Amino acid sequence: MNSHAPNIRPVIRQLDDAAINRIAAGEVVERPASAVKELVENAIDAGAKRISIDVADGGKTLIRVTDDGCGISADDLPLALSRHATSKIDGSDLLNIHTFGFRGEALPSLGAVGRLTITSRVPGEGAAEISVAGGEIGAVKPAALNSGTVITLRDLFYATPARLKFLRTDRAEAQAITDVVKRLAMAEPFIRFELRDVSNDPRTVFRAEAQSGDVVAALKGRLRDVLGGDFTDNAIAIDAERDGLHLTGFAALPTYSRGAAVAQFLYVNGRPVKDKLLTGALRAAYFDFLSRDRHPAAALFVDCDPQLVDVNVHPAKSEVRFRDPGVARGLIVSGLRHALAEAGHRASTTVAGATLGAMRPEPTEPRVYQMDRPSLGPRAPIDTGFAEMAQDFSAQVVETPQPMSNSEEASTDLPLGVARGQVHENYIVAQTATGMVIVDQHAAHERLVYEKLKRQMAENGVAAQALLIPEIVSLSAGDCARLLEISDDLARFGLGIEAFGGDAIAVRETPAILGEVDAKAMIHDILDELADLGSSQSVQAKVEAILSRVACHGSIRSGRRMHAEEMNALLREMEATPHSGQCNHGRPTYVELKLADIERLFGRT
Repeated sequence: MNSHAPNIRPVIRQLDDAAINRIAAGEVVERPASAVKELVENAIDAGAKRISIDVADGGKTLIRVTDDGCGISADDLPLALSRHATSKIDGSDLLNIHTFGFRGEALPSLGAVGRLTITSRVPGEGAAEISVAGGEIGAVKPAALNSGTVITLRDLFYATPARLKFLRTDRAEAQAITDVVKRLAMAEPFIRFELRDVSNDPRTVFRAEAQSGDVVAALKGRLRDVLGGDFTDNAIAIDAERDGLHLTGFAALPTYSRGAAVAQFLYVNGRPVKDKLLTGALRAAYFDFLSRDRHPAAALFVDCDPQLVDVNVHPAKSEVRFRDPGVARGLIVSGLRHALAEAGHRASTTVAGATLGAMRPEPTEPRVYQMDRPSLGPRAPIDTGFAEMAQDFSAQVVETPQPMSNSEEASTDLPLGVARGQVHENYIVAQTATGMVIVDQHAAHERLVYEKLKRQMAENGVAAQALLIPEIVSLSAGDCARLLEISDDLARFGLGIEAFGGDAIAVRETPAILGEVDAKAMIHDILDELADLGSSQSVQAKVEAILSRVACHGSIRSGRRMHAEEMNALLREMEATPHSGQCNHGRPTYVELKLADIERLFGRT
């Protein structure tokens, strides 16, 4: 690997400023999106209220950032292009940082690898301009500008052509720039952002108007602009505090989950970060509600004294290090879990939208309804066959001729309404004051049993019922060993096991809440769960995952007919139980259809 001759001693040389700046640019400016990030952060630090970004060819040929911030005086322009020259810190305390930038590397790094021009004006002075190309700084010249700063970067990486070969297509680079601008815009709801692509046919790619009002309302409005109305309609506000750390933001309901971790936005003191500690805490908070192939959606903001977090641990400042990582992780997990518990039985509205979309027929030709046709006079009664159709219902709630009692009238005003029937021995149909609800009885009851098991275990352990005759389950020696290793944990939720020879275990107790249960099937499910989790999960995570499997064995099975009293009791229990809007795998337990939407399906509106 060594290129020098073995008898020649290598000489240490001091690199010139141009080489130093290009090396720094390799750390700070990875791609056009990195340059946009640095320039927009500078505009935010300058107190701008309006920021406009123009790009061409994915940022490879042009990046222009215009702001109405405080500006840079003509005397300071040459210094702004010097390495480690900044107005944001004095160098005495690198932990007391209140701005995005603090190293003074961005502008000289960009000037070392591209053609950079800065035009700026401070109040009470004339505008000035300075240019730098490939590290060669020009003279300061007078310019025309009303206020603020305009930074134009052309031909990025022209001075380092090898870097151009590693860039992706214009479309991919433009998408990366859009993602960066959106991430920054989410944290600054009171600033107007506009991103335009001026390559050939100029167009606005993204625009977010400045929000007004209190911080929570402004943040929700900005998230609606960036992430869409579906997210904000199905997200819950987060506000929690612990040991000097304050957590705010919005987190989506478990039923509004994604197939990849593409809708997770984390900020520390307003700075967007991609930190393993924080993303791990977010995942842990939803561990109880989502299957392992689904990911939560959230925009979370952690604010604290700058002394409690070190942002100077990554060249692009995308990672942070907390003084007490456990406090940060615990705050996110507990804050999210409390907020999700307060959401009760609420489920994502996108579920109903998807249901209505599946039911809506393809438009063909204008429909002509019977009421639109001329009357043909009185006709003989037609046998509708409803009596025969009624036999297809699994169970019916038979209406009596007497008027409804006050309690029955009140039940339709409850969130999940009153049961009207059961279809296919699996789905409960309920009527609410504003529409109807369809409940998956097995998924809903599975969640209720799971929540009861968790509550009992947290209080004093799950009550166990002893089997009159222990059930012997034959297993491999390895499976026996794995189960016996966690026998104490299994006993906490009412499952008592002990060794029975070298290749079997005896099940002596099962959780009382489950009633009669297939112990052999439960043991095999627990082994499957342990195999899926592997050794990376904590003991608590494993116990909760096993509880979820156990709950399935005690829930109402699909194909069981239910009486009206049972159906209504299930609805009332769902309303009173947190997290009952989704099953143990994050799928919805019920779908609510509004009467107005149903009427639209039939063309009544």
